[in-house]
Amino acid sequence: MAAQPPPFPGGMPMPGQQPTPEQIAELQRRIAEDAQRAGMTVPEFIEHIKEQRMRAMQQHAAQQQAAQQAAAQQGHEHSHEGGDHGHDHGHDHDHDGHTHSHPHQQQGQPQPITPGPPNPKAIALAKFLKSQDLKPRTVILNGERKDMFRVKRALRALQTPAYEKARKKNPLLPEVTDRASLENTFKLLPLSMLALRVNKIEPAVGENGKKAKRVKGQWNVRIEQQQDAADDMYYIWLWEGSQIKRQLYAALALVIIFAIVLYPLWPLKLRQGVYYLSWGLLGLLGLFFAMAIFRVILFCITYFAVPPGLWLYPNLWEDVSFMDSFRPVWAWHETTKPKKKKKSAANATNATVAAAAGQVGPTTATTTGTDTQVNTGLQQRSYHAPAVGELGDDE
Repeated sequence: MAAQPPPFPGGMPMPGQQPTPEQIAELQRRIAEDAQRAGMTVPEFIEHIKEQRMRAMQQHAAQQQAAQQAAAQQGHEHSHEGGDHGHDHGHDHDHDGHTHSHPHQQQGQPQPITPGPPNPKAIALAKFLKSQDLKPRTVILNGERKDMFRVKRALRALQTPAYEKARKKNPLLPEVTDRASLENTFKLLPLSMLALRVNKIEPAVGENGKKAKRVKGQWNVRIEQQQDAADDMYYIWLWEGSQIKRQLYAALALVIIFAIVLYPLWPLKLRQGVYYLSWGLLGLLGLFFAMAIFRVILFCITYFAVPPGLWLYPNLWEDVSFMDSFRPVWAWHETTKPKKKKKSAANATNATVAAAAGQVGPTTATTTGTDTQVNTGLQQRSYHAPAVGELGDDE
């Protein structure tokens, strides 16, 4: 049986208490003896003790982490135990001698969209729909222009003979037999992040407290969380197709920039041609500014001569494409009519007569929760349901 070391003189120091010189000397002597037994010097022995403590702490932390993971996994298995028993029955059955296994996810349950490489079937579907006339509209998503289309036009395109002909050429295109398979085929687009469902939002308020001017027919949209496939829903294209053309345009731009840098080395006739061409472009630029000034003068004249005034190229400064800036050629100035409160003459007359006779006038109740107005006067105003502006749909 090993002999225990003698106790410190004066006892062990209490936690937080400074040791006495005698206790420090005794501790140093014991460390020197332990180092001599281990065949090490005192500094090497101290480093050896530090390494042992570090390894012990790492092992303890690893054991704690493994215990936490085991507890979490055990709780997850208990939470899904009831669901697993329900899925074990009836999932594997034979049809015509073949065995089929059904996925655990039930039909109609939302599937999460995870970023990753797109499905080849979805890419083939996107190429086909891009080649069809879906009557896309330009919308703004996070400050970027995107093409938006309506779901029912895409579903119609998947039911045309052109799709069946495309399926014969490309076997990756899924077969469409009924409404369920039609919607599942279309949902390949959002599942592969090629097209996503959006909804219209109002433009954000600027720093001056006013909303930005919206181009007529151009929506500001945001992506919806639920990616359904109803007929009246709208989707935008996130897939831009093959990037070969864009790469060729980028290479062509680099070649043009390099050629401009080498302008002093051009032949004399070529430099003269570029000189005259630059004067022609400068003349077109001056003509553009002259037209912009002329349209303002024309509007000022027509504003007083034939109100509300006439604009030449009304979309010249709008946020549209270059060709749309010159369409239409002219248009009348749009004015907003102030809303006037219309009062019934019969109600006003009855109120005046009742006030003169000392009686209470006819009451008028207006509900704020609905759009219905109830008037208990002699004459009731006809109710007109508010019209909601939708995008035109050519049936």
